[in-house]
Amino acid sequence: MSQTPVSDPTFPPHFLWGAATSAQQIEGAALVDGRGLSIWDAFCDTPGKIKDGTHARVACDHYHRYAEDVDLMRWLGLGAYRFSFSWPRLQPLGRGAWNEAGFAFYDRLIDRLLAAGIKPHATLYHWDLPLALQAGIGGWLSRDIVPLFADYAAEVARRFGDRLAAIATHNEPWCTATLGYQTGQFAPGHRSRAEASQVSHHLLLSHGAATQAMRAVTRAPLGIVLNHTPPFPAEPIEADRRAARLADGTSVRWYMDPLFLGGYPSDVLEHLGADAPRVRDGDFALVQQPLDFLGINFYTRDYVSTKTPGASAPGPLGFTDMGWEIYPQALTQHLVRISREYLPPTIYITENGMANADRLVDGRVPDPERIEYLRRHLHAVARAIELGADVAGYFYWSLLDNFEWDSGHAKRFGLFHVDYDSQVRTAKDSATWYREFIARQASRP
Repeated sequence: MSQTPVSDPTFPPHFLWGAATSAQQIEGAALVDGRGLSIWDAFCDTPGKIKDGTHARVACDHYHRYAEDVDLMRWLGLGAYRFSFSWPRLQPLGRGAWNEAGFAFYDRLIDRLLAAGIKPHATLYHWDLPLALQAGIGGWLSRDIVPLFADYAAEVARRFGDRLAAIATHNEPWCTATLGYQTGQFAPGHRSRAEASQVSHHLLLSHGAATQAMRAVTRAPLGIVLNHTPPFPAEPIEADRRAARLADGTSVRWYMDPLFLGGYPSDVLEHLGADAPRVRDGDFALVQQPLDFLGINFYTRDYVSTKTPGASAPGPLGFTDMGWEIYPQALTQHLVRISREYLPPTIYITENGMANADRLVDGRVPDPERIEYLRRHLHAVARAIELGADVAGYFYWSLLDNFEWDSGHAKRFGLFHVDYDSQVRTAKDSATWYREFIARQASRP
């Protein structure tokens, strides 16, 4: 095992320290104050889809406990908080009438954050599509969703843009498309490669249309959040290198190339064949809107072996409770790589964190594994900055233990432990460590 970094890394003076959540995972109040159902509400109701059989109807009850949660952020010393708007809470049918009670909730949340000196970084879509759009037009499989998403984006930006520090259109469109429409792991649970590739195109189109619509009504910085799991060949052989390159194409380059280069990678189009998306003239001009920032979510690397497909990575630093290898050096390498290849705008690490088998012990939650994960990945980010990557902020995932999608409540990513019966929040040792780290950074000359 490599030596543990001991001293704090050095970050630029105005580097932003934050934590992140999403609406479906923490808000609860699923049937309160006019919220419509989402595709994840329906997915949870389908037997066998959620591994522990739980539901997100209550989750962390953040809808009612948001003030307490903002106080936790203030205790941490956060400079920013990344959250998502719930489309079905703001527009229950995904088109037509707006739900004023939903807007009032986010109004209260944003005001509370600003009063605490915490910058609100918002995401428009973190996977909770209004169920009515899935039933009515086929969700993201329909091109008709593009103007609907743009209308939703414009309304949110018109109402809140003057108080938001940043607005991202989508969180991890790869997950929406691939896990939702190809592998069936996420809502809506389809299994079609052709559908997934078409959905990915509609997501990118909706990003472009939403960005255009928001530019007309707000000066808030606009961007998108992508999940990157950089592939590494298991062995220095040509077969593994080719497989890793294709894996990079289907995950990283499939979204980065349209956004920054104006087209899909040719090797992936060849690989998809008849399953490639249908593209119209002018589509890439819409997708390739100027961005103010790029959000990168990073958790692990993709270990690619052609001799033993699906083989576990070596994992000298261990694995998280999700079974993901801890491999922070990939974060440094990847940030430097995309900075040089794509010349992106300012980058935020919008998610990074680990699930751990945390337990309350005499009123404490000892999680030295998460502290070590944090320490190593912060060093990796600092090293990328030294090598020229323009990274301006870091958001730990997640502020709270929450509803972890198809894992239900079984996986705990939070800085704060949540007892889902009592809704009591308890700061883990990692929360105290992060608080002290942020304070030390703030005290640097």
